[in-house]
Amino acid sequence: MQLRDHEVLEPLGIASWEGPFSPEMAAQATDALETGKLLYAPQLSFELSEAERRFLSPDYLDGKSKNVSFRSSSGVLVGTGCRGAERDELLSMLQRYCTRALQLLKALCPGYGDNLQPGFTSFRPAEIAGRPTSWRHDDTRLHVDAFPSRPMQGRRILRVFTNVNPQAPRIWRVGEAFDQVAAKFVPGIRPPFPGSLRLLQKLRIVKGRRTEYDHFMLGIHDRMKADQGYQSQAVQAQLAFPPGATWACYTDWVSHAALSGQFAFEQTFELPVAAMKDPERSPLRTLERLAGRTLA
Repeated sequence: MQLRDHEVLEPLGIASWEGPFSPEMAAQATDALETGKLLYAPQLSFELSEAERRFLSPDYLDGKSKNVSFRSSSGVLVGTGCRGAERDELLSMLQRYCTRALQLLKALCPGYGDNLQPGFTSFRPAEIAGRPTSWRHDDTRLHVDAFPSRPMQGRRILRVFTNVNPQAPRIWRVGEAFDQVAAKFVPGIRPPFPGSLRLLQKLRIVKGRRTEYDHFMLGIHDRMKADQGYQSQAVQAQLAFPPGATWACYTDWVSHAALSGQFAFEQTFELPVAAMKDPERSPLRTLERLAGRTLA
């Protein structure tokens, strides 16, 4: 069975990152995000300067990474072999995207306010299709986001994307909602061994404390990707995001896969569950209802 575009997309006829947007649009956008839709703004482009367009090449990667990224809390740029002034220009471009994405979400979802915490800002100049990788790291397979080394402890993962490819669309698959995914995969995931979560932190295998929530999210992520039958048979839709389009979604709820595309920006935000309009529509509360206990 195929999902229809209107079931997964919430189109927004906007061309400004800053707004202001009407209270009606803000309420519509927040509800759409929290019910598992993708905000889709086909006319909201991120303009590159003439000088910045030279970065539309995989040659600016360091040969080991699939993207160039930085975290605003540190300002350290990784994934590139650029040095000196060129490195500064590349960092400035990513910083500008981070600022734009934060402006957009604060204008569209004012209820989130200062609770939005910027995570990694990424520029992805490499083609997705045909990239050799292990099944666990294969983002062309449907999955929900979970980070092995960075426990979220229940916090939401909200991401903004923009296709800056001047010619080609970015192709995604989007599958069923998290509550349906969790009902399928959680029964097969064993609880963590007593003391194992604390040991991971003590050995510095993870940055922070991994909770039972993180354990189950990682289990769902891995089981989704490993299940070839699920990948082919799950209810899903294929979407083509054209050049200049911007979209956003909770990637810890929306099962998604990036099939092809080159030259895109991605901004990650973290949001406490308590800051949501309806915290019950979160993976944390969904998993707690299935487990019958507190997980984070």
